[in-house]
Amino acid sequence: MKDFFQIRHVFVIVLALGLFTMAARNATDPDMWWHLRTGQLIAQNHRIFHADPYSFTKFGQPWVNHEWLSDVLMFACYRITGWGGLIVSFGIIVAAAYLLMFWRCPGRPYIAGIMTLWGAFASAPSWGVRPQMFSFLLASAFVLILERSYQHAKLLWWTPPLTLIWVNLHAGYALGITLLILFLVGDTLDSSLGFADWPRPAKRARILLAVSAMSIAVVPLNPYGFRMYAYPLETLHSAAMQNYISEWASPNFHMHRNLPMLVMLLATILLLALSPQRLRVRELLMLLVMTFAALLSVRHIPIYVLVAVPILSRLAYACLQNGGWAERFERGSPLSSAKATLHATLLAGLLILSVARVHSVIANQSRVEAQKFPEGAASFLSAHHLAGQMLNHYNWGGYFIWKLYPENPVYIDGRADLYGDAFMDQFASTYYLQSRSWDDPIRKWDIWTVVVPLDAPMVSALRSRSDWKQIYGDAQAVILTRSP
Repeated sequence: MKDFFQIRHVFVIVLALGLFTMAARNATDPDMWWHLRTGQLIAQNHRIFHADPYSFTKFGQPWVNHEWLSDVLMFACYRITGWGGLIVSFGIIVAAAYLLMFWRCPGRPYIAGIMTLWGAFASAPSWGVRPQMFSFLLASAFVLILERSYQHAKLLWWTPPLTLIWVNLHAGYALGITLLILFLVGDTLDSSLGFADWPRPAKRARILLAVSAMSIAVVPLNPYGFRMYAYPLETLHSAAMQNYISEWASPNFHMHRNLPMLVMLLATILLLALSPQRLRVRELLMLLVMTFAALLSVRHIPIYVLVAVPILSRLAYACLQNGGWAERFERGSPLSSAKATLHATLLAGLLILSVARVHSVIANQSRVEAQKFPEGAASFLSAHHLAGQMLNHYNWGGYFIWKLYPENPVYIDGRADLYGDAFMDQFASTYYLQSRSWDDPIRKWDIWTVVVPLDAPMVSALRSRSDWKQIYGDAQAVILTRSP
């Protein structure tokens, strides 16, 4: 028992607790609400949607709900355990992804732990109760499998069944196939240049090629069939999503939340120059591709972290070894009973603090919901049954789907892929008064009610018209209606 409470072991447990405590946060993702509603309807009707049921602007049009299984799992968790279960479950998913990354890092536990926490801070803005976290966990598992397969080639055969699960959870499955291809190309380059030092590289290449082909082959085994081959590429090429959805835009390094990623990028470049450790061609290829992806979109920073952190840890650890410092991080010593008791007490205290913090997060979920979403406006709309179609804010569509469906179909919601670039551009023109014909959609769709934030540019324009009046307002939203 004394050995268990050595500083090294305590450090790993503290790291795991810290990651979970960081990741267990309030559910505030705008899309979470329609995910819950969709999961509920799938569970109730035993049917997966192929057409839009929620909006009046796209009702009945084809909809690829690539996250259908995530929706079902999220709703099942919510129904059984409430907000607490959702918050804790997704905290565990995120923490597990980082712990898998931690086990890939040299210099465990200290150097690896510090680098893992750095990566966590860099990618924390992307966390939440959202299907993307399943993709993050599976991506972390994929990279671990691929790296460990150099010693245990049979691990590669896990990738096709994981891809089958992944393609039904989230369209991020394409990342798994990309990782397989990058490893295949990188290994081929390493082998061609004489850098391959693993057993039987030709056999490994054949297995990697086979599992890559099998992973690609299982993609149509989902409710949308072969359509899922093209769907991830269509999403990546959407200009409207890049322009209007902040997490699809490039990182703004003037924002404090993106600075850990910037410092990590600069530190990696510096250590590549200073460290005696040299990377393989495959590692450089992976790093370049994921760096490009992260600089293209904030959404991809967690994937960049999965690749960059183990490399950063290896380079830093090599520098410490070169300077004779590594032994100080590796050296352990037996503990006396008194010290073991002290460490056990500290762990118990940290566990209590973690539980208290997570309990506070769960208890504050209702308050946070009221701060982030138009709770009062939704209650007003539910009580008054206003006539006519409703134009709503983009980020509130999912919330209204959860609160008001089916009585109040939405104008737009977070399913940007369903609405398309042209519709998104038109909504932005209306919301921000970007053209003389900004109000054309109001006439086209016979809008009688508008529910948007108080500071929306279109609010002032509608208030100035005699046929529009405000009937509700609070700190979150205003409701304006058109006179007959």
